[in-house]
Amino acid sequence: MSALPPAQPVKFPPLRSLDDALAQLLGFVQPIQGTQQVSTFDADGRVLAQSITSAINVPGFDNSAMDGYAVRAADCTQANAALKVTQRIAAGQSGQTLGAGEAARIFTGAPVPPGADAVVMQEDCEWIGDATVSGMVRIKTPVRAGQWLRRAGEDIARGANVLAAGTLLGPAELGLAASIGLAQLTVTRRARVALFSTGDELVMPGTVPPQAMPAGAIYNSNRFFLRALLARAGCEVTDMGIVPDQRDATVAALAAAAQSHDVILTSGGVSVGEEDHIKPAVQQLGHLDLWSISMKPGKPFAYGQIPRAAGSADTVHFVGLPGNPVSSLVTFMLLVRPMLAALHGRMDGAVGPQAIMLRADFDGPKADKRREFLRARRNAQGGLDLFPNQSSGVLTSAVWADGLIDNPALCVIAKGDMVRFIPMSQLM
Repeated sequence: MSALPPAQPVKFPPLRSLDDALAQLLGFVQPIQGTQQVSTFDADGRVLAQSITSAINVPGFDNSAMDGYAVRAADCTQANAALKVTQRIAAGQSGQTLGAGEAARIFTGAPVPPGADAVVMQEDCEWIGDATVSGMVRIKTPVRAGQWLRRAGEDIARGANVLAAGTLLGPAELGLAASIGLAQLTVTRRARVALFSTGDELVMPGTVPPQAMPAGAIYNSNRFFLRALLARAGCEVTDMGIVPDQRDATVAALAAAAQSHDVILTSGGVSVGEEDHIKPAVQQLGHLDLWSISMKPGKPFAYGQIPRAAGSADTVHFVGLPGNPVSSLVTFMLLVRPMLAALHGRMDGAVGPQAIMLRADFDGPKADKRREFLRARRNAQGGLDLFPNQSSGVLTSAVWADGLIDNPALCVIAKGDMVRFIPMSQLM
């Protein structure tokens, strides 16, 4: 039996810095075309495609900010003014003009009657005699004109720009849109992403019980967290499953996915081993623009473009993530997430996560020549603890951690140092 030929040496490109790679990646992205009309109820997490201008004032009328009494400030310049209560106004009702020496019982949100220019909260008032609408009320404190009033248009003025195109819609934005009467919103269509994994060692949970797993097999965890991350990023995901470690199968899967998607996202197969077929398959169909990032974990990250069809000038984005789960997770959060934000036309798409400075309550590992992202979490003393095993295959580190320490290349962290910490809430 003849010996296998020796593996050919691989010529690696110079490692690209993370900041340069992200800038170049975002430079390739143009917002996707196409919009949808969706119910305001269903627009959470979508990106607004058209700016919104208000056709009304909010509030639409002067109203009471408290339960109490609407009065004329001129009648209450001194403490203990006694006023006749002539009317009762609840939210949704209208009052009559308030005369001199009169007060109106009023409730939060109710329109302030003509003639009134202040509201006194009920804690600063007391009834005189019979507690009826026609009774008297004593105002215990002097009154200032305008107190406890919400003026018409103080939140939103008619004609004001309320929400800009490119806004990521969350609960507060949906409430704001509803407050000006919008039951439907025009949003950017969801990016269509084809997701598949490579690796003959991968097994889907549920297909083989743990006790029957073949030697060398592992469950496909990446597929689960990547689908979840894509959904959180507002994408429409086509799960294409696991592609065999064969060049022809990889080329066929990429070509099929390119026909009807905006992005192809793969996990695994982007390194330089003899069974890593993603990189040459992409180059066979299209081209690679980025490969190998100076970051740890996550060095074998790849970006390129593939034609939608043979000979077509219309291309789709290809993103190849490393196969190790923590590497795949971290590169998605730091590179793919902002790319998808830009693809959806988010006006904050190019804004990266905002780190905070916190104290390291540990002595760090030895320095690395690459920029490191260490899994850590805040402790009760206001500092950071480090997960003891920072291997790119240890997914428990990402579950335990509540953020990443962004540690520069060749930097050794000593206990007590202030370090850059990016909360997971900024990354998912």
